[in-house]
Amino acid sequence: MKKTIKIRAYIQTFFFLLIAAISINHGLEESGQGIPFLSAASLHALCPFGGVVTLYQTITTGTFVQKIHESALAMLYSVIVLSVLFGPVFCGWVCPLGTLQEWIGKLGKRIFKKRYNRFMPIFINSKLRYLRYLVLAWVVYVTAKSGVLLFVNVDPYYALFNFWTGEVALSALAILALTMVGALFVERPWCKYTCPFGAFLGIFNLFRIFKIKRETSTCIDCGACGKACPMNIRVDKNKTVRDHQCISCRICTSEEVCPIPDTVEFKTGGGLSEN
Repeated sequence: MKKTIKIRAYIQTFFFLLIAAISINHGLEESGQGIPFLSAASLHALCPFGGVVTLYQTITTGTFVQKIHESALAMLYSVIVLSVLFGPVFCGWVCPLGTLQEWIGKLGKRIFKKRYNRFMPIFINSKLRYLRYLVLAWVVYVTAKSGVLLFVNVDPYYALFNFWTGEVALSALAILALTMVGALFVERPWCKYTCPFGAFLGIFNLFRIFKIKRETSTCIDCGACGKACPMNIRVDKNKTVRDHQCISCRICTSEEVCPIPDTVEFKTGGGLSEN
């Protein structure tokens, strides 16, 4: 597990560059200058959250919300299978917007040292974490009612990979800018408080098969796992992590964080009553 953090960083960088390249190639393809071996799919075809917002319309009418592609549903099903097994690994290992926030967060850590990711009062932080479920409900409702992907007008993920096209709403660019500035002070602010897809995937933490588990008989209560968690989850206070904000990044299970081998692990076993 010692190499977990490094391997994860490579995978995150790969997906960030891949999505950026495909987005750029989509624009080049429209002008007849696309790169042949690279997909020219639009970002809507590559976003599994599109599958969530179009699911109701697909079930009831057999059609897709405007701009959503069939591939989004296929990706959604794949992400759901992964989430049932391992939790929200899409958030922790794939999502390019989450990766960008982490990169900016590294600068924030250098500036603010130990104060980084500790600016938000615990009481406010614990309440704000549920805001993303309101966002999820709003997105699904307005999309199902209108049949149009209105979320794109505030989506920082879409803005990040299309800001050069002139097709991005100012509101989406403003939220992207706020997210980037916020990441200087708080780790993954969009993921923690606002992301509707993260809210959806977070539900799988309640019953996923492979879980984050802490062995209390070998734990020395140093609190390192809790301090290292980017989502501020107190791993050191739980035997099994079922927090809806866990992104399965597995930083807490790395030997670079936990000084005692096989104490915080990623494994199966244990029922809902275990804690």
